[in-house]
Amino acid sequence: MARETKDPAGPELQERSEMAKQQGGVDHELIRALAKLLDETGLTEIEFERGGQRVRVARQAQAVMAAAPARPVSVEATPLPSSGGILDPAKHPGVVTSPMVGTAYLAPEPGARPFVEVGSRVRAGEPLMIIEAMKTMNQIPAPRAGTVIQILIEDGQPVEFGEPLMIIE
Repeated sequence: MARETKDPAGPELQERSEMAKQQGGVDHELIRALAKLLDETGLTEIEFERGGQRVRVARQAQAVMAAAPARPVSVEATPLPSSGGILDPAKHPGVVTSPMVGTAYLAPEPGARPFVEVGSRVRAGEPLMIIEAMKTMNQIPAPRAGTVIQILIEDGQPVEFGEPLMIIE
């Protein structure tokens, strides 16, 4: 996910934002202008804050699949203990979600051993994977100690913000 944090709006939008704040309403023109800016720049999310008023405009990004050579990956999915129904991985208390939009890699480099596998014991802060976003490799640390019981993505798969990546119990 790309996020614009500096003041992308010109003086006209800033003034409009101030007027809407004073009037206590939502400035629909500001939202339209920010949405247009999303289209022009190719960003998926933009946030504008001025004088205590915050406007966030985001759109659902469509994953673009590029034809890249596939790397063989063996990822075992261990079924979750069920109490009669199918459990949504996103609702599992040990789910690790993606903090950004990008491409997830399970190993530090092509052909290398993955950071973790199903059954691996991890400590809090230990790297689980890498997400490449805007040509930057971002290590994703384990939020807590435990055992990896399920890996929900494949190596080289595009991921969205908040998408479940793996489950640690």
